[in-house]
Amino acid sequence: MPPVRFVLRADVAVTLRIMLVAAAVCPCPPLLVPEVAAGAAPELDRAREACADALGVLAAARPGRLVVVGPAERDGRYAQGARGSFRGFGVDLDVRLGQDGAEEAPEGELPASLAVAAWLLDRAERSVPVEGVAVAEPLAAERCISLGRDIAGATERVALLVMGDASACRTLKAPGYLDDRAAGFDAAVARALATVDIAALKALDAGLAGELLVSGRAPWQVLAGAAEEADLSGTLLYDDAPYGVGYLVATWS
Repeated sequence: MPPVRFVLRADVAVTLRIMLVAAAVCPCPPLLVPEVAAGAAPELDRAREACADALGVLAAARPGRLVVVGPAERDGRYAQGARGSFRGFGVDLDVRLGQDGAEEAPEGELPASLAVAAWLLDRAERSVPVEGVAVAEPLAAERCISLGRDIAGATERVALLVMGDASACRTLKAPGYLDDRAAGFDAAVARALATVDIAALKALDAGLAGELLVSGRAPWQVLAGAAEEADLSGTLLYDDAPYGVGYLVATWS
C-alpha cells in the first residue's frame, strides 16, 4: 500500500477554534498484522487497504496532534515512543508509537489495540506528534464522552485514530458464538459512523455491547464526545465480519 504522509505546513494559518478536525475509525484485531495472521493474511487485505485510506484522510486534515484511542483492560496514557509487542501472539515483532520518540522508550507497554494502531502508523510517513489513550472497555458512557471533550479541547487542531471492533458474535464460529442481536447492533454502529450520528454513538448500550463482546463501544463514545463541536461528514470505507467479528473502517472529516 502507498505510504501516507503527515506534513505540517508553516504557511497554513492556525485556527483559533479548538476542535476535532478529523477522525478515523479502524478495527484492532492483531490479525491485521500479516506476520500474526500468517497464511490467513490475504483475508484481511481489504481491511488493511481501508485503514490505509482512512489514515490518508487524517493526513489531509493536517492536524497539530494525533491521538490514538483504543480499548484495553484498564485506562492509561502512552507518550510518543511507547513500545508494544506481538510476542504474546507468537510473533517476534515489536512496534513503537510514533517514529520520533525518545531514545529511551517511556514506561508501560502498549495494549494490543494501540500496538495494532502503532503498526498501522508505522506504514504511514508523518511528522505530527502522536500519543495513545487506552480506555477500559467497561468505562461508563458519560466518562468516555467527557474524555473525548477533553481530548478535542487540548489543542487547536487534533485528529483521532479510534481503534475498536464491533460484535464478536456474528457466526457460529465467532469467538462469542452466534447471537441474533449482533448483526443489528453492528449495523446501527455502521450507520452512525457513516452519518456522524453522535447521539446514536452516545446512546450505545454498554451492557449489550459487553454481552456481544464489542471492544469498540468505549472508544466510539470517546469519539462522540470529541466531535460535539466539530462539523464533520462521515464515510464508511469497510463493513464486514470475517471470522464472525464485525470490523468497521470509517472516516470523519
